[in-house]
Amino acid sequence: MPKLVSLLLWTLGILLSMPVHALPAVALHYGAAAPLSDLKVFDIVVVEPDHGHDPLLHQRSDSQLYAYVSVAEVQPSRSYYQDIPAAWKLARNGDWQSDVLDQTPADWPEFFASRVVAPLWARGYRGFFLDTLDSYRLAAQFDEAAQQAGLVRVIETLHQRFPGIRLILNRGFEVVPRVRDKIEMVAAESLFRGWNANKKRYEEVPAASREWLLGQLQTIRQQQGLPVLVIDYVPPQDRALARATATQIQALGFIPWVSDSQLHTIGVGNIELLPRRVLVLYDGDETVSLNYTNAHRYLHMPLNHMGYIVEYADTKQPLPQGIYRDRYAGVATWFSGFVPAAKGKELSRWLLARASEGMPLALVDDFGFLPDRSWAEQLGLQVGNLGIEGRLQTVRQHPMMGFEIAPPVPGREYEPVRLVGKSAAQATPLLELQDQRGQRVVAGAIMPWGGFMLDPFVLVALPGTEQRRWVIDPFAFLTQALRLPPMPVPDVTTENGRRLLMAHIDGDGFPSRAEMAGNPLASEVLLKEVLQKYRIPHTMSVIEAETAPDGLYPQQSAQMEDIARRMFRLPHVEIASHSYSHPFLWNQEVKHGVFLEETQKDYHLELPGYTFSLEREIVGSVNYIQQRLAPAGKKVQIMLWTGDTAPSGEALAIAHRAGLLNMNGGDTFINRSQSSLTAVRSHGIQKDGYIQVFAPITNENIYTNLWQGPFYGFERAIETFEMTGQPRRIKAVDIYYHTYSASKRAGLEALHKVYRWALAQQLHPVFTSEYIRKVQDFYGYAVARDGQGWRVRGGDALRTLRLPANWGAPALAQSQHVAGYREGTEGTYLHLTGSSAHIQTLEKTAPPPPLRPFLYEANARLKKWQGNPQATQTAFTLQGHVPLQFSLGHSSHCQVRAGQRLLAPIRTTTTPAGANVQMFELTATHAELQIVCPSH
Repeated sequence: MPKLVSLLLWTLGILLSMPVHALPAVALHYGAAAPLSDLKVFDIVVVEPDHGHDPLLHQRSDSQLYAYVSVAEVQPSRSYYQDIPAAWKLARNGDWQSDVLDQTPADWPEFFASRVVAPLWARGYRGFFLDTLDSYRLAAQFDEAAQQAGLVRVIETLHQRFPGIRLILNRGFEVVPRVRDKIEMVAAESLFRGWNANKKRYEEVPAASREWLLGQLQTIRQQQGLPVLVIDYVPPQDRALARATATQIQALGFIPWVSDSQLHTIGVGNIELLPRRVLVLYDGDETVSLNYTNAHRYLHMPLNHMGYIVEYADTKQPLPQGIYRDRYAGVATWFSGFVPAAKGKELSRWLLARASEGMPLALVDDFGFLPDRSWAEQLGLQVGNLGIEGRLQTVRQHPMMGFEIAPPVPGREYEPVRLVGKSAAQATPLLELQDQRGQRVVAGAIMPWGGFMLDPFVLVALPGTEQRRWVIDPFAFLTQALRLPPMPVPDVTTENGRRLLMAHIDGDGFPSRAEMAGNPLASEVLLKEVLQKYRIPHTMSVIEAETAPDGLYPQQSAQMEDIARRMFRLPHVEIASHSYSHPFLWNQEVKHGVFLEETQKDYHLELPGYTFSLEREIVGSVNYIQQRLAPAGKKVQIMLWTGDTAPSGEALAIAHRAGLLNMNGGDTFINRSQSSLTAVRSHGIQKDGYIQVFAPITNENIYTNLWQGPFYGFERAIETFEMTGQPRRIKAVDIYYHTYSASKRAGLEALHKVYRWALAQQLHPVFTSEYIRKVQDFYGYAVARDGQGWRVRGGDALRTLRLPANWGAPALAQSQHVAGYREGTEGTYLHLTGSSAHIQTLEKTAPPPPLRPFLYEANARLKKWQGNPQATQTAFTLQGHVPLQFSLGHSSHCQVRAGQRLLAPIRTTTTPAGANVQMFELTATHAELQIVCPSH
């Protein structure tokens, strides 16, 4: 494709992805670890290329990385610094420790193009932010006209050498008229607020300097017709000032970017990224693995369900710095006691610093240290020596208390808290207690700085069981303590309005004999009675040591491998590995991926002569399956974790490098007899930057008391499916079990019952790999406020947003890349057509919009949704795994066609919001469809 055509198509993509009449959203981030997954919500992202970013990896049709390049200054750290002749150096910039370069030498433009830009062009950069254009003025003597002519030659040379190059100039106002056809934007710094590099402080720009700069910028925009980018600087913790400054800039018609002086945080532009990360602090000494900490078990799921990504910080390690509101919505802690004294001092100081910066805090269960008087008073608290007499009694409780069980009566060991100072007047007590003298204390409160709730009023353990119950509503508490705003929530449970259905099988028990006529292998029974019967997507795995000729069952290997090959040939079965030796513990003492010799026998199936290796377990088992069992052209896609399902970061890294998805763990096990959300886990967990994806629902081993009986226990998974679907749809329906379920008639009948229930529901069948990619997309999804609407960008796997219930229906005519919506119990499920969208909701007072057809629900993926502006014709394509079912809203006055065939609805209903909905069915799993409506 010609480069000019590519440029035009890219520009068209940017324009189509933006709200009508909007200028492009521009961000600058020069940090070494620039959060590109968040920054992709901006159309243009300027980065420091020496940090190693890959522009091709992050290139999208709606967002692209630009490289920062300095034209008239150079720092000694640049690779080309030593090759610059001394005669080309005009002066020294002491504020930034750089040399100022003369623009007049004849060889300078070619040097700049070849040594500075060409290597970046080869890496894939096509856009460049040209900085320091006016630095020649730092020299004691210079010929201004000659310097400007040199800058023009540099820009002309770049266009000659690199057709299609896109350039943003930082200042250089005098040369703009001479190169206006060669640049796409002009930038300037410090219109309202700036950074004094000499005095190392943020300052308001003097009025005279502002007026001069404003005149220059208005001239550029009005006379040259170019967009103007204004970059201002404010302290990174002052988000309100950044927002107010951006609003001032935007009101003048310029593109704003307001960030810190180093451009190391995500600032505020003409859109504002909504921070979706919550940092959770925990004490790593409390458990053997992050998977088992209370912080993870109980805080992670509610935050995930509300759309937030959880990152962890272990107080055994130095606490992280640079935690600002640009990316973090808040900080939460869950300690079950005190951390070591030295760490307690560091922790208390760290929390106080975050509170002083305006970062909301949610402190749960215990502070983690004994608060001293100064610390407590600064947060409006008084702790210890309160003079409490007698037993405490509850005198008032907030509605969020008593969520699953009533607050307990506090014992004598409980340390109450009193609210004091100005914060007391602004606080909302959640549980007020009173002693026999009438003195009031609290167990928790929503405070100006966040909120806290202390043990034993967070969870209650049921005597004689391992069950817990929430005393406090975790959704309400976290929302109010962390000041979480309503937002479109990326939702991994649903696509096109229907809850997802998946099935995956761990290979355990492949050699087991079924207690049935002829004593067949359980794997043979599974193949014939389940996989060949239920033609929905399945993920099947094997344990190499069980099926391989050199494994534990060499005499049965040929038969088992034949069964596995027949399973893997089925088109509705994808292939996974369940490891080589089925490790029982993944995250113990590890050195370079090999477990210590003296503890091997406790960790996996007993294989003579085998020394445990993570590479062998993961990569080796995949190679075995690929070479001996998988049909040609069908790849092993997934690693299903075994045993405790708590892989280390190193294990996750090995799977990632091998190109494998991964899943298992979590053990969501809510049912009628354990009816608490404390038994529902998160989407997954991050370790060392890698994501372990949890199975949505636990397997039959848990329902059958570790396969001790009752063997029909897995039928209770239906209860789990129902309770994770209402009143909150928290999980997909996941039929998850082991091969040995087919070894007993009761187990097999339980499977049939679960499958029959699932197939009777209106669900959306997907492969496990499709679900895993949705969870991965959840972690990389970017959501931003865009005027009165929202801009979202992610991967292409996650296509559903859940809108708050009080937002009502979306304004389809004003939204982009939205095919439709369906009401749910918690809000509205929005169906996106791709990896990005702009969403506008209907104003409560606005007149009803014209009715236009929309997709209400479908059991298949949208491969295309394309309509004309008048909404008289819409073409769309559905691709599913089972015969198609779909419903259309506001289509009763239209014709619906599959190819040339006119379709008749099988049913017509009315939604709670009053929309007329028609349901259609096809025997095909793929169809190209049209909606043709009369013109108005």
